[in-house]
Amino acid sequence: MAKKLFNTIYGRNLVGELKNIVQRPYLVVTMEDLWETFKEEFDEDCIVHFVKTLEYDEIMAEVEKLPKFEAVIGLGGGQAVDYAKMAAWKTHMPLYQVPTSIATNAVFGHRAGVRFNSVVKYVGYVEPVAVYVDYGIIQSGPKALNRSGVCDVLCYNNSMFDWKYAADQGKCEEKWPYDQEMVDEVNEVFQSVVNGLDDIYELNEKGIRILTEGLRWGGGAFHNNGWNPRPIEGSDHFLFYTLEYMTKKKFIHGQPVCLGIFVGSAMGNNHPDWILDIIHRAGVEIRPEGMGLTWDDVFAAIKYEKEFLPANGYWYTVINDFEVTDEFCQMIKDKVIAKYGEWGK
Repeated sequence: MAKKLFNTIYGRNLVGELKNIVQRPYLVVTMEDLWETFKEEFDEDCIVHFVKTLEYDEIMAEVEKLPKFEAVIGLGGGQAVDYAKMAAWKTHMPLYQVPTSIATNAVFGHRAGVRFNSVVKYVGYVEPVAVYVDYGIIQSGPKALNRSGVCDVLCYNNSMFDWKYAADQGKCEEKWPYDQEMVDEVNEVFQSVVNGLDDIYELNEKGIRILTEGLRWGGGAFHNNGWNPRPIEGSDHFLFYTLEYMTKKKFIHGQPVCLGIFVGSAMGNNHPDWILDIIHRAGVEIRPEGMGLTWDDVFAAIKYEKEFLPANGYWYTVINDFEVTDEFCQMIKDKVIAKYGEWGK
């Protein structure tokens, strides 16, 4: 696989330099609650847009109405950097990305994860001039949010299994045949994050870099492997997509994905207790109450996945064949509570 990855710069005090290098006038795409922290780093006359939606049609309409700009700066988490991609893609303007968290690999993806009637689709194509990862910004952010970024690498426990499972069932897509060499590469990245878990939990510079490099690889792998999502995503993310569709809620990405990692691993008997322990060690909250959900919401999504996924064109995984029972759902709940404790106690 060609290992072309986004130009990524690590350091400190990086944001203030952007106004000295970007084309003017420039657009800053961010979240309203972040702007107070960063507005002094930019020119007073810069164009600022606060993200309120990730629905594709709404984004396109909003970008059309913005004042003229010559560059786009994405500043924030997954929603801000994905919206910034769409603004740069729509206008053909250069893009500079500054993630304020490492909670997903979104900043390293060529496409944006936008919604079409609440269904996630990855569209567009843009390569940033650079991605600026500021240690100080990441370390000053919510630790739980940044630790949750392990989801986009720990999910490889499922993607590797699901790809092989689909191939063994004769259900693997002809355009995405099982590739053991690619799986070995996926596993190497997966192990790097598992081995670096203590530093990632501490969010020291080493840990930030280990996790970011894992996310950077994953973001590039989709394009580098011919738009093949199989190496990087499967039953893990599918619970998240189903929950989002059913509840219309917005989530901290790593929480429902990590829950999906455990559920999908349990469906395939793919080292579920081991992966649950790793998720817990990483400090990622996966109890439904921590996501504004109930266990009944989660159970409903686990049961609906089998219908939702093929109806929306998602690829074949262990979910397609697994018969979800009330006993299975109760087992998931019991094991999560045994590891994390009852919510509020």
